[in-house]
Amino acid sequence: MSGEPLRPAAARVQALLREMGLEAEVVEFAETTRTSAEAAGQIGCSTAQIAKSLVFRAKASNRPVLVIASGVNRVDEKAVEALLGEKLGKADAEFVRDKTGYAIGGVAPVGHATKPATFIDEDLLRFEIIWAAAGTPFAVFRLTPAELTRLTGGQVARIAQKPVSTGS
Repeated sequence: MSGEPLRPAAARVQALLREMGLEAEVVEFAETTRTSAEAAGQIGCSTAQIAKSLVFRAKASNRPVLVIASGVNRVDEKAVEALLGEKLGKADAEFVRDKTGYAIGGVAPVGHATKPATFIDEDLLRFEIIWAAAGTPFAVFRLTPAELTRLTGGQVARIAQKPVSTGS
C-alpha cells in the first residue's frame, strides 16, 4: 500500500461506496489480491473472510449472475441454478468485463455495468468483518456481511460445497 492515488477502477469503487453510504476505505496493494489466499495474505485476515466475487452467465437469458462466496468455499453451481431457476454457464473474461466493468480478479460486489442476479454465501455471515475486491486485482475494502447484503441486494443462501481448505 502506498500514498499514490487509487487506480481508476478502484477510485470508481471508492466513490460508489461513498454514494451508497458506506464509509469503507479502498486499500490498494503493490502485490496482487487476485485470489482469496493472496488477498488474505496482503490484508492479514483468514481466507474465509474474503468475499470473492464470481461471475457466471445464465445460459438461457445470458444475464450475469454474481455469486459472492467465502474465500475457502467452492460454489455449488447446482444450488445456485436452483435458486436462479436457470442453468449456469461459464463467463469468459470478455463477458465479465462487459457485464461488470471489472477484470477477473478485481470484480467488486457493486457498481456493475449490468445489474446481476446476486447470491451471497451464508458462510460469510459468521464473520464480523469481511473483505471484498475493489475494482482491480490489487484493491480491497472492508465491510460487514450486513453491509454487503444491503449494498448488493443479494440473496443470502447456502451456495457452497465443503470448504476446499481450512483457510487461516
